[in-house]
Amino acid sequence: MKTNKYVQDLNSKSATELNNELVAAKKELFNLRFQNATNQLDNTARIKEVRKNIARIQTVITQKAAE
Repeated sequence: MKTNKYVQDLNSKSATELNNELVAAKKELFNLRFQNATNQLDNTARIKEVRKNIARIQTVITQKAAE
């Protein structure tokens, strides 16, 4: 499964790498929303995927902070 591999990849990263990945994902989400608003976005399912990835990254950051 793709998501399990992605979460394992996130767990192996450091806190700074996770924060960098979170910033990149939020920028991508902003760009996707902008494209959607201007009717330039072909794959609208990508918005949902990026939102879930942001939640996954934030979850891993919270788990690492609790350790």
